[in-house]
Amino acid sequence: MALTAFCSEEAEVLYRLQCVNRMMGVKFEACTGISQSRLELLSLLFQADEISQSDLQKKVNIDSAAVTRHLKQLETKGMVTRRRKPEDNRVTLVRLTDEGRTRIEASKKEKERFISEMLENVSDEERKLLTDVLSRIQQNIEKIQTT
Repeated sequence: MALTAFCSEEAEVLYRLQCVNRMMGVKFEACTGISQSRLELLSLLFQADEISQSDLQKKVNIDSAAVTRHLKQLETKGMVTRRRKPEDNRVTLVRLTDEGRTRIEASKKEKERFISEMLENVSDEERKLLTDVLSRIQQNIEKIQTT
């Protein structure tokens, strides 16, 4: 039975976005061996020599507790190092290791393959339209006032 029998077309959009997001995360990690969030953290660190954990958190727009968890796991795997800033012990500095750099390089091809397969049978025009629509939805969500 179609989902629209139980909810409005507008509500189905929300449902489909949630399903795609959940499925995409699971499949992405299965294909690449790393979560999208961790790969994003590694990619940002790849571009910086060293960055404070709080600045990194602001760039990825993930809550600070989640960033801490991700960085601890990446540190355990030898992909990043963390240290206290000598001048200000409250600041944690994060740096990508050689192992992390190697992982980023290896993940590029896996990520490209995943994206290619995900967008198979979607025309360039449809991709542009989808990107535009998702951008507008994102802007609308950002404008929603919370209580």
